[in-house]
Amino acid sequence: MRIAQIAPLAESVPPKLYGGTERVVAWLVDELVELGHDVTLFASGDSVTRAKLNSVWPRALRLGRPRSDPIAAQAVLLEAMAQHAAEFDVIHVHVDWLHLPLLSRLGVPFLTTMHGRLDLPGMPDVISRFPAAPFVSISNDQRGPLRDANWLGTVYHGLPAGLLRPSFEGGSYLAFLGRLTAEKGPEVAIRIARAAGMPLHIAAKVPRGERRYFKERLEPQIDGERVRLIGEVDDEAKQKFLADASALLFPIDWPEPFGLVMIEAMACGTPVIAFRSGSVAEVVDDGVTGFVVDDEAQAVEAVGRLGELDRRRIRAHFEQRFTAKRMAEDYLRHYEGLVGTGPKSLSRSLAPTIALEE
Repeated sequence: MRIAQIAPLAESVPPKLYGGTERVVAWLVDELVELGHDVTLFASGDSVTRAKLNSVWPRALRLGRPRSDPIAAQAVLLEAMAQHAAEFDVIHVHVDWLHLPLLSRLGVPFLTTMHGRLDLPGMPDVISRFPAAPFVSISNDQRGPLRDANWLGTVYHGLPAGLLRPSFEGGSYLAFLGRLTAEKGPEVAIRIARAAGMPLHIAAKVPRGERRYFKERLEPQIDGERVRLIGEVDDEAKQKFLADASALLFPIDWPEPFGLVMIEAMACGTPVIAFRSGSVAEVVDDGVTGFVVDDEAQAVEAVGRLGELDRRRIRAHFEQRFTAKRMAEDYLRHYEGLVGTGPKSLSRSLAPTIALEE
């Protein structure tokens, strides 16, 4: 099958440091190539892929210097899609709504994976304009605000089985990995770790818009001993960071669409203690791969119960549910449905692509 993958331009594919969507696109593209498909990736020129690369902009926008106008970059991306659309059996887009007016008119089968939250103002208006545009969600919970969209199904993220090596020894600290924003819960993670009497290691970026939050709310609590800031980590450093942790803390305060860090921790055999919000209850098997909790007190209690969990079993559940191969195979079923070679029931099914039970 000839498949086009359209990536965001904010980060390279894969990203040099932080960038969840671009990382998932990289894994998906490489796995589709491994499965024998002819794949073209539309992305920034500093991307590295096993597919054919259509470099629509020289460098990723976030780290590129001098800074480029993102609207200009997006215009070039749309033109590249228009020029090459007829060359593909299906186009898979990861840039939210940008492409809908164009691809809805070009006559090539396409689908869109929504990677972000969908409860923002104006989104129902977009759906009403493009009622036939097919979408894939990354969790069932993500669909809640836009039930009327043409959902083909849910495909959970997956990462290469050999990317992160598991450790079956109990760790020596609690880990927090993600953006340092209030909704991700870093302050809560600090309180949980202190109440549990364990050190907390934080591997995270400080977004430009959150520097004041970091300076006022987080930096005074980072003492380098009980609370350590590691900074952003690449895949190699992430491996050790997660594998050496007793648990990953994920005390979110927002409707997380998926939460890639949760399955990265599971790949390392590391349990997850996460607040019940967004996709959490779909991703974490409570009592098996971690604990789903409702508040800080329950999280502290869960830290004391980590000895109940089998890190080998956590890794086995990751291999069963969250590998890149499984993700690619799930998407292929949707591609086949769109081009007429798969089950007709794919056209508007609201059932998830994969089973939710073990």
